[in-house]
Amino acid sequence: MGASAKKAQVPHVYLFGFSASFQDSIVYITDIQDLQGAWMDTKTKFLLGRDNYSYQLSNYLSAQGQPNRVCLVFFSTSKNKAEKKYLKMKKKYTTPPKKKKKNKKKQQSQQQVETCPYDLRYISTTDFQFTPVDMSE
Repeated sequence: MGASAKKAQVPHVYLFGFSASFQDSIVYITDIQDLQGAWMDTKTKFLLGRDNYSYQLSNYLSAQGQPNRVCLVFFSTSKNKAEKKYLKMKKKYTTPPKKKKKNKKKQQSQQQVETCPYDLRYISTTDFQFTPVDMSE
């Protein structure tokens, strides 16, 4: 018999949602939320019901007129780790991409202002909140 992982309810999970689309450059990110009553797999330390949390964000965005978006959920049991993940994602979508260095003379003469190709939009907890998914069964 193989060992099976156990489900455990944890007091705090810090999570945030992220959404992008292949049809536009708009990217959504939620605030970090303290979700109480979430379930984790004790062996892998993975949040159970991640797909349900992604669907919650997807349904919210569909109701706001933004259907067919790819939604992801990032989580941690540590607030500091969740904040690091959040800042990393935020930086990735607010910083212009780095261009390869070709010729210094050309770069000096062109002096163009680099812009970020993404339109990052924030979703506050007053607009959207994740609700715990019961995984006790």
